[in-house]
Amino acid sequence: MTLQARSRANDEALLQQSLDKAIETIEGIILGKRDAIRLAVSCLLAQGHLLIEDQPGVGKTTLAHALAKALGLEFSRIQFTSDLLPADVLGAAIYSREEERFHFHPGPVFAHCVLADEINRATPKTQSALLEAMAEQQVSIDGETHKLPQPFFVIATQNPATQVGTYPLPESQLDRFMMRLHLGYPGREAERALLTGADRRQQLQQLKAALSPEAISRLQQAVHEVHVSDAIVDYVQAIIDFSRNSPHFHTGLSPRAGLALLQAARALALVEHQRWVLPEQVQAVLPAVVNHRLPMRHNAGPGETPGAAGANATGEPGDAAQCILQAIPVDT
Repeated sequence: MTLQARSRANDEALLQQSLDKAIETIEGIILGKRDAIRLAVSCLLAQGHLLIEDQPGVGKTTLAHALAKALGLEFSRIQFTSDLLPADVLGAAIYSREEERFHFHPGPVFAHCVLADEINRATPKTQSALLEAMAEQQVSIDGETHKLPQPFFVIATQNPATQVGTYPLPESQLDRFMMRLHLGYPGREAERALLTGADRRQQLQQLKAALSPEAISRLQQAVHEVHVSDAIVDYVQAIIDFSRNSPHFHTGLSPRAGLALLQAARALALVEHQRWVLPEQVQAVLPAVVNHRLPMRHNAGPGETPGAAGANATGEPGDAAQCILQAIPVDT
């Protein structure tokens, strides 16, 4: 091994250790949710965006704060309400009398990690203000384009649609989120530790960053270097084909969804110290990547109804992902 190659290997090992430390730190704040935390970190490393849907009070906002602090990212929180306007999110051009010109004043979206808290309480017009930022990493105001900081990661929290004062996210916006997670209630031991332990807000204030924006960008680049074999590509294609041809679903997975599935599996492989993607990693990210993209036909005929028992790693009933995993063998 050459000196240059040895130096690069040492840098990669140190970066991996820092990532492990960041994940361990987050696990100390969000108790009993190891799998959900690893998926959330994988979503960031895959350069996607994350939607967390659950009951109020289970730690959605705390998870977003902990992720940003542990990963060393500039954090911005936007509380979505029914009277929030797009300019409140993106910013606006304000006229200066002294200079006789307009100056752009950036909104809270200009941060590395943006928490769109309770996004479905805002009107569809305000919800859609995030679309360009999420897709293009930029904001267009009055004909001018403004680049967003890199890395750029949106975490949106969402209350159940059955609750008062919510506007459901349209399918086109749901598809912009690489993953959707459900935290669920903590287990008995984790909840006891939560009840008897230190205040989470104080712990967040004392939390030290284990990484930096530059380190996150390097890790995001490393995700692209994780090897994907032809057999894994065949497996992912079989999943996509099944979603498009099965009577279980109203619509199938789009090409963008297929790319998201493969990239998320790559990122999880990196988190798990693997340099190649295993079928288990595709299966682990599958519920978070596809369940919000595949509306189920609940009136499927005899023998076609997917099993609903059990739950996936994020606490969400299996639904579409469970149906796919039952139907598609790994050796496809």
